[in-house]
Amino acid sequence: MKAFWTLAMLTAIATGAPDAPAAPDALGASKSSVDPPLFHPWINGVSAEPEMQVQPYDADTFVIRQSIRTNFEGPFLYLLFGHDRVILLDSGAGGLKIRPTVDHVIADWLAQHGRASIPLVIAHSHAHGDHHQGDVEFEGRADTTVVGLYTTEVSSFFKISDWPNDIVRYDLGGRILDIIPTPGHHASHIMVYDEKTRLLLSGDTICACRLYIPSNQFASYRESIDRVVAFAKDHPISHILGAHVEMTREPGQLITDEAPSHPDEHVLELPPSALTELETAVHAMGDTPKQEPHRDFVIFPLPPRPLPPASPPPK
Repeated sequence: MKAFWTLAMLTAIATGAPDAPAAPDALGASKSSVDPPLFHPWINGVSAEPEMQVQPYDADTFVIRQSIRTNFEGPFLYLLFGHDRVILLDSGAGGLKIRPTVDHVIADWLAQHGRASIPLVIAHSHAHGDHHQGDVEFEGRADTTVVGLYTTEVSSFFKISDWPNDIVRYDLGGRILDIIPTPGHHASHIMVYDEKTRLLLSGDTICACRLYIPSNQFASYRESIDRVVAFAKDHPISHILGAHVEMTREPGQLITDEAPSHPDEHVLELPPSALTELETAVHAMGDTPKQEPHRDFVIFPLPPRPLPPASPPPK
C-alpha cells in the first residue's frame, strides 16, 4: 500500500510494503493484533517528520494522523468520500493547521474524478478538546458544515430521534455510514460504521490506548459496548480504527502518559475480537470498574465527572 505524507502543500510519496508482522510473543500470539499491518508505520515523534501524515485505506478513504510533536495526543482523523459529500471525522488537537492538509487531499480526489467541488461535513467522534480544535479553520469555507459538539446538535444533524438507542444511517452518496451513539467516555460520543469498507471508526471508546471511563458513566459505557456488539452481529467488521495509539507492541503495555514520542508503537487497527473482549471485561466488573490491562487496550476508570449539558447555552 502506498502512503502519502502531507505537510501544508508539500506532498511526498512513500512506497513499499508495510513492516513485516511482529514475531510471536511468549504466549504464542503475535504482538501485533493484525497481520500484516494495514498501514506503514505512523509518524510517532521519534525522528524528523511532517506535522501530519495521510495514508489511504482505499481511493475514497483516508486516515490522517497529527504528529505527536505538535500534540502528545497524536490523534487520528478520518476522511471518507461519497459521490455527494465528504465527511471528516474529528479535526485534531490543535498546535498546527489541519485545513491545508485536508484541502489538499480533497483537491487531489476532485482532480482524479474530474470534479470542481464536493460539500464537506466535519463531524466528531466526541467533544473532548483533542478532537475539534481544527473546527475554527473551516469557518467561512464554502460548501462546509461543521456539526456541533453537544448531544442535541449531534442528534439533530444525524436525525437520531431516540439518543442513545437509535442507530441511524447517513448517506454520503452511494456510501452508507451507520452512526452509533456510544456515550460513556463522553456524553456525545459516536462510532461510525462504513458499509463500504466494513471499518468501525471507534473514537476513544475502544482503541489501542487507555479507555478512560468516568466511574459514574460506567453503566452508560457498558450499554454502549453492548449496543455495538449487537450491531456487529449483523454488520461484519473488518477492523476497528480508533482515535489514538497509546500502547506498545508488547501486550498490555502502555506508552508513558504524555510521552513526546512513541517508539515501538502498537498498530492503529484492532481486530473485531477486541470488541467482544471488552464487552466481557466490563460485564465481569459489575458496577465497580477497575483498571485492567488487556493485550490491546487498558480499561482505565476515572473519578466521577459531571455530565456536560446536552444542549449549547442560549446565545
